[in-house]
Amino acid sequence: MPGDFLPPLLLLALFGVTRGCLQDPASAYRFTGTVCRLTYPAAVVLNEKTTKVIEAAFQHAKYPSMQGEKSLLFVGKVSYGLDNLEIHNLSIGRSQFELFPGKGIGLEISNVSAIFKGTLQYGYGSWLVNVAQTLDFEIDSQIDLGINPKLYCGKGKVAADTSDCYLTFHKLRLHLQGDKQPNWLKKLFTDFITFTVKLVIKGQICKEINKLADILADFIQDTAAHFLTDGDISVDIGVTAAPVITANYIESYHKGLTNYKNTTSVIDNSAFHPSQLTEDRMLYLWFSVSGGNGDSGAESVELVCSLCQHLHRGHGGLGAGKSQNVQFSLP
Repeated sequence: MPGDFLPPLLLLALFGVTRGCLQDPASAYRFTGTVCRLTYPAAVVLNEKTTKVIEAAFQHAKYPSMQGEKSLLFVGKVSYGLDNLEIHNLSIGRSQFELFPGKGIGLEISNVSAIFKGTLQYGYGSWLVNVAQTLDFEIDSQIDLGINPKLYCGKGKVAADTSDCYLTFHKLRLHLQGDKQPNWLKKLFTDFITFTVKLVIKGQICKEINKLADILADFIQDTAAHFLTDGDISVDIGVTAAPVITANYIESYHKGLTNYKNTTSVIDNSAFHPSQLTEDRMLYLWFSVSGGNGDSGAESVELVCSLCQHLHRGHGGLGAGKSQNVQFSLP
């Protein structure tokens, strides 16, 4: 379930869907009513769950059947097909991450080990002999996974470009079942089948990671909207600009328009500036109290304070569950 995952991969999705993103965060400040700053210590806590997402990516990936052929001297054409590829005995070592200022997030997942099992069909022949055979196989693998997602604002939402995804294979060993297979056949398949398997595994794992990022984006957006609701009070958390990444935090900018009994506030001259927030706690939530549509500033303050009290009551902190990890700020 997506609710079980709170990793840095989740950071790709943490800053949700939007309309009308401005490319320059500084230009978006005046329209920003809510700011979320997630500091490095909070990202460390989230990183502890990264392996759950990677495990899901491997297990949920669909590995298609593969076919190929090769011509060999004295043997003729050797053809093969790999079917029913499944993953077994999956284990994941550790996950490390780094925040690259102005660029993105670097994720390194090391010591991923798994056994891929399936069925091999092969045939080879010449004018002397013609052989066709089916047998089971196992591929013993040890892999490091790297992802360098870039966050950007496009098509009405903050999106994560995960195309910079790569797998490093430290071991990819093919085991053919049965005792009667000639050594040259095993060597042949090890040479050119494993190369094909590498490409398929890489493509499917990176594709699944991108899919999980999209699922998490929708899940986090819905959860955040519910998180910022208290009775008749709700908040429009559409994003006004793409998140900003520094070496010490990730900061997202939201409309923060307070909805109360069919009345929506208007924010077009917000007082927010990044210097108003520090890096001492795990999570900062900043709220504007600008009024609009007939609301007075005092009414806006009352609504925001009520919402802050709701957040403190229901969600006291991050990680250890201590309220001192979170700070709610008003201008």
